[in-house]
Amino acid sequence: MLTSTVCAVLSVAGLGIAALTAFRRRFLAATRIAAFALIPIGLVMTGVIDWITDLALKPTVWAGFGVLALSALLFLVSRAAERRSMSRKERRAYGANRTNPSPQQGVTQGRGAEIQSGARSGGRSDDRAGGDRAGSRARDADDFSDIEAILKKHGI
Repeated sequence: MLTSTVCAVLSVAGLGIAALTAFRRRFLAATRIAAFALIPIGLVMTGVIDWITDLALKPTVWAGFGVLALSALLFLVSRAAERRSMSRKERRAYGANRTNPSPQQGVTQGRGAEIQSGARSGGRSDDRAGGDRAGSRARDADDFSDIEAILKKHGI
């Protein structure tokens, strides 16, 4: 009942301010103020204010929030304890199963895929893999020679 009275007073005060604003010929601002002033009384009339006050002022509601927080805390503590109790080997296996696909799901990426596909075709990829390594070494040497040339140019 007190909240209904407070909301009614706020609405009346807001409508009074809107009337003064309209008297000064600022009709657009007066319309906005009147719209905001009608919100509290509308919330009282729909029953939303009673629901909010029941929610905020009942000790059982706050106890319920406390129980939910305790439940979340217990869940987090149990997860931490579970991870801590795992051996190092179990953690590696758990992490590997989460990040790497199983052999049936797909082929590994990168050079491993080339080696695996070459192993199935008779081992020709080993020659290509060796060639790729030599090619990458030559590219790395070229990159370093460019860097060396730049440093020499600047006298370093």
